[in-house]
Amino acid sequence: MTSWQERLRARAGERTPAAVWDYVEHGSGQSLTRDEAAPAWSSLRLWPRVLRDVTDVDLTVDMLGTPALPWGVAPTSLQVALHPEGDVAMARATAGAGGVMVVSSNTGTPFEDIAATGVTWWLQVYLPADRTLALPMLQRAVAAGASAVVLTVDTPVVASWDVAGDLVWDVVPPGSARANFPADHDSQPGSEKATDLGPQDVDWLLRRTGLPVVAKGVLRPDDALRCLQAGAAAVWVSTHGGRQLDRAVDTATAVRAVRAAVGESGTVYVDGGIRSGTDVVTAFAAGADAVFLGRLPLYGLVDGADGVAQMHRRLREETTEVLRLTGSRTPPDARGLLDPGL
Repeated sequence: MTSWQERLRARAGERTPAAVWDYVEHGSGQSLTRDEAAPAWSSLRLWPRVLRDVTDVDLTVDMLGTPALPWGVAPTSLQVALHPEGDVAMARATAGAGGVMVVSSNTGTPFEDIAATGVTWWLQVYLPADRTLALPMLQRAVAAGASAVVLTVDTPVVASWDVAGDLVWDVVPPGSARANFPADHDSQPGSEKATDLGPQDVDWLLRRTGLPVVAKGVLRPDDALRCLQAGAAAVWVSTHGGRQLDRAVDTATAVRAVRAAVGESGTVYVDGGIRSGTDVVTAFAAGADAVFLGRLPLYGLVDGADGVAQMHRRLREETTEVLRLTGSRTPPDARGLLDPGL
């Protein structure tokens, strides 16, 4: 018997052009990190509590001051290649579900159109070698109502992957990406990705935007501590969907190590291979304060806002059921389910 997630993925694959599907699904290198992500969560075992009142289950968690679903939508490019409404459809459905959406800086949709849906949204950003070239986009995002900045820290260069056919950029219409940059941005000296990122860039973004900054792409406990000490509001444990360094540790392992290092005072998010309500609860048991979904919302997006809304509904039902079965009334109640001594 196939799961609804597998059926959703199969439908998306059937309806998506081959080059676009390759872009969505690819991993770097041998795709080891991509392929190990979901099984890493499945390998963990929960110790459910019993004789607990689980009549009233509340999924709401705090996402940088916003009450929201325990899962958010991770930043992904080329959403308009999956559905004509792209990021707007994703935002509309996520707003309706009460979730947070992280918008890729490379989106082909104006920030203002995404914000008009009423969604709570954060901006994902890659800093260029010349930091000042990021200012117009950052200022536009702040003006459009972004409530946080997510700094991607694991991409000094974009990892290569083996492309069997056409490149996605050869088949998508012009204007499918980078709609919020000045027209001459990519021709400016210093517009390439920064290879000298440091903790000081967290402070730079804080001062330039006035928004909380999340450091995305952290795997090591010592790096997590450096980010928080530099002023990051949260660290986001991520392997970039297995699209950057292949053979990187899976996030199910890394999030436990990061939580142990930062203690209860630091905010920790995680993504990578999270597909089900059981995965969501397991991630909270492992120490996460919220999770993010990358490919799963894209599979739903093939059917526009309705497809994404259905994904949110199914995940809400699953997560609520698993919380009850583990004796938990909220996602944070799941903390300790991996250790019977707690």
